[in-house]
Amino acid sequence: MVRVIGIDPGTKSFDFCGLEDDTVILDTSIPTRDIINDPGLLSDIIKETGAELVVGPSGFGIPVTTIKDIGERELFLMSLIKKEDKKSNIGMRASINQMKKNELPVFFIPGVIHLPTVPNYRKFNKIDMGTADKLCCAALGIRDQALRYEKNYNKTCFILLEMGFGYTAAIAVNNGKIADGIGGSSGNIGFLSLGSMDAELAYLLGGFNKELIFKGGVETLAKTPEKLMENEEALNAYLEGAIKNVLALTASVKPDEILVSGRISRVKGLFDELKRRMDIAPVRRLGGFDVKNVKEAAQGAALIANGLAGGRYGELIDVMKIREAKGTSLDYILLPEIETLKKDYGV
Repeated sequence: MVRVIGIDPGTKSFDFCGLEDDTVILDTSIPTRDIINDPGLLSDIIKETGAELVVGPSGFGIPVTTIKDIGERELFLMSLIKKEDKKSNIGMRASINQMKKNELPVFFIPGVIHLPTVPNYRKFNKIDMGTADKLCCAALGIRDQALRYEKNYNKTCFILLEMGFGYTAAIAVNNGKIADGIGGSSGNIGFLSLGSMDAELAYLLGGFNKELIFKGGVETLAKTPEKLMENEEALNAYLEGAIKNVLALTASVKPDEILVSGRISRVKGLFDELKRRMDIAPVRRLGGFDVKNVKEAAQGAALIANGLAGGRYGELIDVMKIREAKGTSLDYILLPEIETLKKDYGV
């Protein structure tokens, strides 16, 4: 048996899911602001749990990498935060440096765009096809569908709709492999995030910092998740945007079902309304472990940690080809201007 931890660095909270095989040994959620204020919290939790392997907060992702090999290049690729925008990066950088100093068994994992299971032609001019935490949700979805219908991992087929507090994203899985994805900053409107930006709007804005990406969502109209169902325009924009994400991915896969996860999906009445509006395939909530506090991404991260450590879910990450991930999220941009930025960061 191996003891592992999966970490989900959410917009609102950091979730820590610990597993010893299929037994939950850690089920903890901490407000993100607390992690920013005390970067040593991550290290403390890992040491107290005695984990043999940890999947750390990987952001946009990198090929599977141990923490001792994390330098400035890797920190940039996981955060995609430019040097001059230090305010956005200081908390996570401090936490990773603290874990590195303590020589903790932390690994960082890829995002969707790094996987060889996604054809290159789907990656052109994309960066965010689903961050590492969305990949973790997909891993949990593969386990869930395989268990529920008693099928092998390589027979699973679904579209996962992740309705997070910050972003809405969707991932297409076919034959147990991620085939395509729409990330929170490349798809439709989320609760906090405006989603993909009209290129003309980007031109008119001129320049902007990273924090703008977390603005312009339906929160501007509804104010709180609980009031989303009371604001017809906000609800229609949010749900229709989510359904468009799913519909777009049906060009890449014909799903057996739609799995739904994320904090906003638990707003009273919202899941039922989504289900009423979507007739693409059967819709159900993503199932996971017997936890009370942590969301799906942390559970999926723990599954991947187990597989990387040689545990019972080794087959799962083999089917997903997570170890074969390669490259960077900037490799498929067809604009020559990206080369200057890559050179500046040693990419």
